[in-house]
Amino acid sequence: MTTTDSEQLDAAGSGRRGQSGGSRKDPGRRERIARAAITVVAERGIERLTHRAVAAAAEVPLGSTTYHFATLDDLLAVALRQAAQDNVAELREYADRMDSGGDLAAVLTDLVLRYLGPERRRTVVEHELYVAALHRPALRSASTEWDAALRDLFTAYTDEVSGKMLAAVFCGLLWQGIVREPVPERDEIEMIFRRALGTSVVS
Repeated sequence: MTTTDSEQLDAAGSGRRGQSGGSRKDPGRRERIARAAITVVAERGIERLTHRAVAAAAEVPLGSTTYHFATLDDLLAVALRQAAQDNVAELREYADRMDSGGDLAAVLTDLVLRYLGPERRRTVVEHELYVAALHRPALRSASTEWDAALRDLFTAYTDEVSGKMLAAVFCGLLWQGIVREPVPERDEIEMIFRRALGTSVVS
């Protein structure tokens, strides 16, 4: 039996007793566990993720993690969904600048430079979670939901085809940026977005 298996068995008896009441008293616990899972992946990598490590990071009993998320794939899936929600919400906040006459190409360029600069570590973790779906079928729905959310967001400011293209360009720039040095210059990134947008910007 692995350490992870024994942790889950040890927690099963004590973790489930009274847990529903504890959840009602702490409605933000699931989200806190999800964010803790992201933190653990950032610090230790996906392969070293355990319920015990997440419980410690979230400052909750071990039984709470196994109650809400029975398997490690469940933990990874909720971490991936939380990362996707945070990412799309931030993108929407930036894109809303268009409502006051902002420049979409410039806004997206700002975001790419931020994600590859001050937020680089977070970007790497998000992509690690995303690519984990290649070998963990349980994560694929979370990954495709993220893709769809990005596509829908960009489509709202352009059109359906341009939205798909912008999502692909945006993600591609981030993928390339986290595996190569140096980060592309601002002019290069902005030129790529302007070429992708063409005449499709909604006025």
